[in-house]
Amino acid sequence: METIERLSITEELRRLMARYVRYADHQRWDDLANLFTPDGTFTPHKPDGTVWLRMNGRDEIAATVGSSGGPGVTLIHHLFSDEIDVTSVSTARGVFAMEDIVTRPEGAEVSETIPFRGMHGFGHYHARFVKVDGSWRIAELKQTRVRLDFTA
Repeated sequence: METIERLSITEELRRLMARYVRYADHQRWDDLANLFTPDGTFTPHKPDGTVWLRMNGRDEIAATVGSSGGPGVTLIHHLFSDEIDVTSVSTARGVFAMEDIVTRPEGAEVSETIPFRGMHGFGHYHARFVKVDGSWRIAELKQTRVRLDFTA
């Protein structure tokens, strides 16, 4: 593979992940889910390495991630350094350092899935990408945490 092709793919994947965090921040759950392959997975982990949730497929991703939103909820995501390995013209892997902040309004109902009013997290997204019908998609996204701070 030519260097320019590898660099072009790397930039496309950076932009794909930038759309992911922008869609999350603006609570555009269907748009976010459509960044995944139809059978794509998203698995956030707790800082101790255990699985917090596992979502399979676009519909489940949109519904589950979307339940973290709602009236008055503010989401802020940042991606920092990235390590992208292009493995072929249609496959790649990447690791993206991340930070996120979730703030729920006073009086928001606490649930088993969302047991907090505020959260400030730090960690990494580990992604597997595939090119399908000319567009890059997320086939697998795993979120690992190094720290989570909660406000009750």
